[in-house]
Amino acid sequence: MKPKRRVFSGARPTGRQHIGNYLGALQNWVKLQEECDCIYCVVDVHALTTMEDVSRLKANIHEMVLDWLAAGLDPGRSILFVQSWVPQVMELHTLLSMVTPLGWLLRIPTFKEKARRQPGNVNYGLVGYPVLMAADILLYKADVVPVGEDQLPHLELTREIARRFHRLFGRVFPLPEAKLTSYPLVLGLDGVNKMSKSYNNHIELAASPEETLKRVMAAFTDPARRYRSDPGHPEVCNIYHLHGFFRPEGVSEIAEECRQARIGCVECKRLLAQGINQALAPFRERRAEIAAREGYVEEVLSEGAKRAHAIAQETIREVKERVGLIW
Repeated sequence: MKPKRRVFSGARPTGRQHIGNYLGALQNWVKLQEECDCIYCVVDVHALTTMEDVSRLKANIHEMVLDWLAAGLDPGRSILFVQSWVPQVMELHTLLSMVTPLGWLLRIPTFKEKARRQPGNVNYGLVGYPVLMAADILLYKADVVPVGEDQLPHLELTREIARRFHRLFGRVFPLPEAKLTSYPLVLGLDGVNKMSKSYNNHIELAASPEETLKRVMAAFTDPARRYRSDPGHPEVCNIYHLHGFFRPEGVSEIAEECRQARIGCVECKRLLAQGINQALAPFRERRAEIAAREGYVEEVLSEGAKRAHAIAQETIREVKERVGLIW
C-alpha cells in the first residue's frame, strides 16, 4: 500500500479564528486529512517576531486550537501541536541558517513589508523568519505544503535552502511541493481590506448569533447605493459576496432583488447574518462541547507534541550526522 504523503502547515496564534481564516485555510486543512498524513502546528515562536505583548499568547493558542478542533481537525488522524514544544525546530533553524545567504532573506517581499510596518523592531528573528519556516517544514519531512499563489516564493526558498544543504552535506529532506488550494479573498466588513483582526473588520467563528448580527449590521455595503429605492449593484457589494459563501442557494435571488430595489441593504445584511448563524450553528455547538472538557485542548497538544518529537528527533540526528556534529 502506497504511504500517504505528509502535509505540514502552521498558523500564528491569533486567538479565535474568523470566517476569513476558515474559508481561506481551515476548511482545506480539514479536507486534507482524508488523503494525507497531516501535521498542523501553532507557530508561537514565529509570533514573537512581531509580538511585543505576550500576555495573551497562551490564551490565544487555546482559543485557536478550540476552533481547529470544532472545525473538524481530528487529533486521531492529524498531529496538532505547538511549535516551541518540540525544540528541535530551533536547533534545525540554527543549522540551516549556516547555509542560507543573507541576500536570499533580504529580498523576501514579506520581510520588507514587516520591516516597513514595525520600523522600530526590525529584529534578527524577523530577518530569519523564512529560515525558521523552512525548519518547520523540513524537520517533519513534509512532502506537501498547502499554499496560495502569494505564498509560493516562501516555499521555493525552503526548497532552495534544502537543495543547498544537500549540495554541501548530502540528501536528508524531501523537497516539499506546493499544493495550491483555492484561497478565496474574503474582504472584511469594511468592504476594502482583507478580513483581519488587525483591521477589526472580521466576524469570529465562535461569535454568538447576536454578536454576528451586530457585526454584520455595521458593515459597509453597496457604495453606489444611497437610498432604499435606488437599484443596487451586487457585483460591488461585499455583503453580496459573503452571501455566496453562506447562502449559495439564494445568491442569485438576492442579486435580482437587490438590482430591482425590492430589498434594501439593511434587509440584505439581516439575511446574511441569518445565513452565517445557520451555517456556523453546528461548529459553535461542537466548540462549546469541546470547551467544556477541561484540559482537553492541552491534552491534544501534549500528545501531538510527543508524536511530532519522535519525527523531529530522528531528523535532527540525521542532520547532525551530515554536518559532522555526531561522531
